[in-house]
Amino acid sequence: MNEKPNQKFLGERANYTTEIIAGITTFLTMAYIIFVNADILSATGMDRTGLIAITCIVSGVVTIITGLVTNAPIAMAPGMGLNAFFAYTLVINQKIEWQIALGIVFIAGFVFLLLTVTGLRKKIVEAIPQELLSAIAVGIGIFIAFMGLQNLGLVINDDVTLVKSGALTKTVLIGLAGLLTMIILEIFKIKGSLLIGIFSSTILSLFLGEAALPEKFVSLETNVSMILGKLDIIGALKISLLAPIFTMLFIDLFDTIGSLLGLSQQIEMADEKAKPLNLSRLFTVDASASMFGAVCGTSTTTTYIESAAGIASGGRTGLTAVVSGILFIAAIPLIPVFAIVPSHATAPALLMVGFFMMKNILKIDFKNLEIGFPSFIIILMIALSYSISTGLAFGFLSYSLIKIFRGKIMEIKPALWVINILCLLFFIV
Repeated sequence: MNEKPNQKFLGERANYTTEIIAGITTFLTMAYIIFVNADILSATGMDRTGLIAITCIVSGVVTIITGLVTNAPIAMAPGMGLNAFFAYTLVINQKIEWQIALGIVFIAGFVFLLLTVTGLRKKIVEAIPQELLSAIAVGIGIFIAFMGLQNLGLVINDDVTLVKSGALTKTVLIGLAGLLTMIILEIFKIKGSLLIGIFSSTILSLFLGEAALPEKFVSLETNVSMILGKLDIIGALKISLLAPIFTMLFIDLFDTIGSLLGLSQQIEMADEKAKPLNLSRLFTVDASASMFGAVCGTSTTTTYIESAAGIASGGRTGLTAVVSGILFIAAIPLIPVFAIVPSHATAPALLMVGFFMMKNILKIDFKNLEIGFPSFIIILMIALSYSISTGLAFGFLSYSLIKIFRGKIMEIKPALWVINILCLLFFIV
């Protein structure tokens, strides 16, 4: 597999205006993590104000490095789901001190890095059939669209049916107006359609009283000394903590693989077998990001599927990531300004991204049950379990089981057996 930087993106394919717009779009689509990550982790007793700054620093630095090292339009930040596992499972339920929990994150990241250096992660990706790669992209697309519908308020929780359609409130209508704006601009092939839609919805929200200007536009009330460098690696090196280390490692491993494979389908960063180029570099940065985040004081840092919003806006090079990273750093004193953009303004962008990613479904042969059913399971479970790693685990296991019962066990590559063992251990743990 070609691991050299994909030079064509540095030259004739790079459009700086488009890349900057894409970077801004990616940032705005995932800026919610600044506040949500702080809210979740602060439940452990960590300082919320410090967590806001730490989230910006880690997301910014790691995303900039991703852009510079891999030349990919991919952003990274503390992962949703992983931060909840950190806070509610490890610290609150299992009574593990948050300093030790950060040590667990660091160790999992270190093992992750070893798997990358030894080439195991690369072999795992190479063992995945091409049609399952397409299914991952489709599943993530539906997952992202589902998140968008929730953020918009068009799909809400229901105790009986789990979900139902929400009322057409003022915020929902504002979001739908932004969605219509994006669709019209896309039809006429106007660049920056997603970003323009986000801004138009935000302005409309301000005008209709569904968003408010901040009392102050600059805030310097940040103190990270109570969190930075407080991880306890020695305390995490206990046999009793092997289960949470493995669980965190598995989720991060397959979330990252799923996200990178799904995103690579959106851009021309894949080889003739649909495998992402610069994969080792991306994996190395991702693993190192988790360790860096743990040292700074946040849960596992990983690849963000919201990067697809920037890709859909035309982002094709690392400049998109660099712009997003710079905005995360800039957000530290300007958090009140970025907080103006409401979730119902960014939600339509997620719906559009889901639509763009659906095209990969055309690459799947559903007439062939051996590949069609595992693909279907991946698509279904990623979206309905609200977990990329869970969807992949069910899909890989079903693919292998069907091959076994069909007497085609030799078609299962050795690395896929490793994947199956990891999936089974994940469900057992």
